Amino acid sequence: MGRGSTVSGAHPRGARLAGLTSSEADWSGLRVVVTGLGVSGYAAADALLQYGADVHVVDAKTPEAGTSMAQRAQILEVLDAHLHLGDGAESALPVPADEIDLVVTSPGWPPHQPLLAAAAEAGIPIWGDVELAWRLRPSEGGAPWLLVTGTNGKTTTVQMLTSILRAAGLRAASGGNVGTPVLDLVQHPDPYDVIAVELSSFQLHWSDSLRPQAAACLNIAPDHIDWHGSFEEYAAAKGKVYANTEIACVYNEQDPATRRLVEEADVIEGCRAVSFTLGSPGPSMLGLVDDVLADRAFVEDRAATAAELGTLADLQGDAPSVPPHLVANALAAAALARAHGVPPVAVRDGLRAWRPEPHRIAHVATHGEVHWVDDSKATNPHAAQASLTAYEHVVWVAGGLLKGADVDELVAAAAGRLRAAVLIGRDRERIAAALARHAPEVPVIDVEATDTGAMDLVVRHAGELARPGDVVLLAPAAASMDMFDNYGARGDAFAAAVDRYLQEG
Repeated sequence: MGRGSTVSGAHPRGARLAGLTSSEADWSGLRVVVTGLGVSGYAAADALLQYGADVHVVDAKTPEAGTSMAQRAQILEVLDAHLHLGDGAESALPVPADEIDLVVTSPGWPPHQPLLAAAAEAGIPIWGDVELAWRLRPSEGGAPWLLVTGTNGKTTTVQMLTSILRAAGLRAASGGNVGTPVLDLVQHPDPYDVIAVELSSFQLHWSDSLRPQAAACLNIAPDHIDWHGSFEEYAAAKGKVYANTEIACVYNEQDPATRRLVEEADVIEGCRAVSFTLGSPGPSMLGLVDDVLADRAFVEDRAATAAELGTLADLQGDAPSVPPHLVANALAAAALARAHGVPPVAVRDGLRAWRPEPHRIAHVATHGEVHWVDDSKATNPHAAQASLTAYEHVVWVAGGLLKGADVDELVAAAAGRLRAAVLIGRDRERIAAALARHAPEVPVIDVEATDTGAMDLVVRHAGELARPGDVVLLAPAAASMDMFDNYGARGDAFAAAVDRYLQEG
């Protein structure tokens, strides 16, 4: 790992933008196009307007009366923003390129989007909302950032981390890819002691100047290839999480790709590489010793001693067991907190206080020694594989929109655990075909229904197939929008159907 530096552009606008590194800088008169009127786009436009910038906001949607988007548009109009909304608004720059100093983009907009492509062609710098947030921190006393990225587990790890930081008595908050925009956190009137930031590959692509205290990449698996253009570009975006890190780059010992990203990172001199493992930890690692979470990275004598950070029982709660990927998330969160100086007892207390978000390995019910678990958030094969690995005997509920993902590796790895499979959604035939190839002895139920009663059929079939000790696991390996508004609605439908089924029995 070498020494990093922030990026300043060589374009004509670069000199002024290079000086915009804090909330005390002169942002007045800066001519900015903000793409997207969602939560992050609104936060960016609002912040820039408050600092005196001239802001144009672009969105292809036309706000409907009474919606949150309409309310955001109304507020921005009052603040003198220029709004360019409706069909076609995003197809080109809203004003001539020489009248624009900067584009701030919402994370979902890919580089090949016409407006962004035109901006890049014209040499206009493009920042994401996270890059803007970093540059709007106060020049002195700004809360340090602890960054988390990865294909799966980001939200859980950030929430664990925030719980640990608060257990240490710190005023801590989390935001970024999910939840509160980081812009809102850095501008909070009551400043935070530390901020845990979840970053998607999209947000990292548009960030160059971040200087985190510590950063972690949990894992890497193919995802969002259509946005980045290739897996290599996707991985490179994830690797940006480590750039300019000051104290610790945290990586997954069991995912060599994350180690390579650390090895290739330009970091601040003195920054350490710290790994986490589900095995026994060596020096500069966190891991498991029997059922104890152990730290051999942030102790005085790493060669001979370890700090105890809690046990698996602290994570289990009401669940039938602790999934391995949940343990890995806890170790990553612990490493980031320890890099910030949090004592071991606060790690333990924070993990005890943490509770999983809905639809993330959520225990729904136990009846007749059959456990029902909702992991609707497992929207890709990598996430589903982590979920399936947690249980010995599974009736698997899967299917939806695979988005081109290959499920053969997933099915082959899980075959020995499957009691049966109940398949739903548009791409269920692809999962059925993989099961026929790799687990031909596993009973498969194909549920063709797509109406609101489909989940009742799914649950009834799963309940009939399950035996005492089994887990009926909703881990779809696919997106939900073919049948549901989102993964949350899918998980809610599953839980409600389970409740009805068990009451009938």
